[in-house]
Amino acid sequence: MDTAKLYEQLIHSAGENTQRDGLLKTPERAAAAFRFLTQGYTQSLDDVLNDAVFDSDNDEMVIVKDIELYSMCEHHLLPFVGKVHVAYLPQGKVIGLSKIARISDMYARRLQIQEQLTKQIAEAVMTATGAAGVGVVIEAQHFCMMMRGVQKQNSWTITSMMLGAFRDHDRTRKEFLQLIAKSN
Repeated sequence: MDTAKLYEQLIHSAGENTQRDGLLKTPERAAAAFRFLTQGYTQSLDDVLNDAVFDSDNDEMVIVKDIELYSMCEHHLLPFVGKVHVAYLPQGKVIGLSKIARISDMYARRLQIQEQLTKQIAEAVMTATGAAGVGVVIEAQHFCMMMRGVQKQNSWTITSMMLGAFRDHDRTRKEFLQLIAKSN
């Protein structure tokens, strides 16, 4: 399927002329951008981890917070942007810190809803580490709410997924939420 041709048809359907100077290469550029924004479909957890799982006797909470997040709403194909905070309690294994950001990107680079994205990241970190628990919080602004529909510019959607000790132990969950609430 030629994605550039589809973008050309889409631009024509809006009443534009793809032969005018500013739009000559737009279908090709838009197709390349769409491939980039959906590259998560071509990645797997094993690819992203790239053997960066290490033995460790650490059992204290590991948090990577304020990871930039860019995804596209599966309902309107509009962006949602924000940040993700990920924590886990190691149980014999840790992963390279950058892998948490890469896991987040892999799932964000798919057509998504924020609720599912939160769950996918948490389950992937749990699978990768065998952790005693995983907590994920995503804070995002959705362009489908900002640019169309209700047109609310200052609304944020916050989702969370707590697995294992983060779900079962209030103290663990509170520690995580307090630590991500602290400003840098």
